[in-house]
Amino acid sequence: MSEQAVLLELEVGAVAHGGHCVARHEGRVVFVRHALPGERVRARVTEAGEGASFWRADAVEVLEPSPDRVEPACPVAGPGRCGGCDWQHAHLPAQRALKTAVLREQLARLAGLEVDAVVEEVPVPASAGTSAEDAARGLGWRTRVGYAVDGDGRLGFRAHREHRVVPVERCPLATPGVVDLGLPEHRWKGWRAVEAVVPAGDGGRLVVAEGRSGAGRGPSLPALATEVATATTAPTGPRRPPAPVRQVRGRTWVRETVGGRSFRVTGGGFWQVHPGAAQTLSSAVLEAARPRGGEVVLDLYSGAGLLTAALAEAVGEGGRVVAVEGDARAVADARRNLHDLPQVRLVQADVRVALAGAVGGGGQAGRAGEVPATADVVVLDPPRTGARAAVVAAVAARAPRAVVHVACDPAALARDVALFAEHGYALASLRAFDLFPSTHHLEAVALLAPAAPARDA
Repeated sequence: MSEQAVLLELEVGAVAHGGHCVARHEGRVVFVRHALPGERVRARVTEAGEGASFWRADAVEVLEPSPDRVEPACPVAGPGRCGGCDWQHAHLPAQRALKTAVLREQLARLAGLEVDAVVEEVPVPASAGTSAEDAARGLGWRTRVGYAVDGDGRLGFRAHREHRVVPVERCPLATPGVVDLGLPEHRWKGWRAVEAVVPAGDGGRLVVAEGRSGAGRGPSLPALATEVATATTAPTGPRRPPAPVRQVRGRTWVRETVGGRSFRVTGGGFWQVHPGAAQTLSSAVLEAARPRGGEVVLDLYSGAGLLTAALAEAVGEGGRVVAVEGDARAVADARRNLHDLPQVRLVQADVRVALAGAVGGGGQAGRAGEVPATADVVVLDPPRTGARAAVVAAVAARAPRAVVHVACDPAALARDVALFAEHGYALASLRAFDLFPSTHHLEAVALLAPAAPARDA
């Protein structure tokens, strides 16, 4: 195909996983971004090849719009621009319908299951400071925003499937607290990435700047308001883990509050970005697992201890919760966050290795044998790629009465559900939440339970 831009007129079909819809051109599948099902569009081909099984394209002109189409709130949302928002051109209820269709399709195709789960709305709490108008449009919900830095030191986001940085002045998905930091007003020349962290309520404010590999301690930071705590991470190469956060001024952590409990999260450590997510997911996990007093629970990929705390309070001091997490900073935070819960045991280790019984190292977190061979309940919140075969097998081998899988990718969830089925665990319930409006992402909480044995005919 010629390197010149190729335009196709397409009838847009069903939504597909990944933030695009499916169309066909001369029998070939074309995945089209910035379109909606039922539309007729003129699309620019962005990736193609005569031998390719499918092409990719961007809808640059809408010839027949869907009734669900709206004007994007962001000036850099659209073809060839910021790659962060997949569905900002869709009415918010329509976005949830699209995500529901994807979730159902992935479970049907990859796990052979027909489900009737619907992606649920999660309101933005008033503590985030977001206006009712913005919340109704799916805006103003992001308490953590990670920026890339272009060659001129401007902050922005990468274009879809590109390294190119699209500069931004303001991200409409960010909460007012993040916007008020005014980070894009400064130049960050010489830095690789900058993250703004502003929890809802009074949890503090933090800016984390990451140096480029080989840049020593990094260039000077822009002048920021004195009340903004700033931290930098030492330069990291492509194969090196994140270095410890180095304090510049203020503190290097923020405080998140869920159900009256305070959680410390250091630097750019993992925490859900939607201000209503932590409470929503914690409640959904407890509803699915129904932990009982005195039970043994495994909390895998436990992070700073959000779900660990809820589970520990449910099983009481007569129970036991073993939390496994590979990130040292997250485990250090969890130790501070859960110090008042003697029924909690923290294990710092790769989850797969820990479940295999090969945990090494010294100190409270890391001794061999910390992970029990049996458990009543297992909760796992793996990365986007899912738990995968070895972890699923090790979980099933512990014969829990309930497995609660928290997933941020429907395809990975469906693959894990299929793996659990091979070990005798069936999907018993599923809830999904729209914690990432304007994007194709969702969060799901699946309950897997031992399948009932088949009765003889």
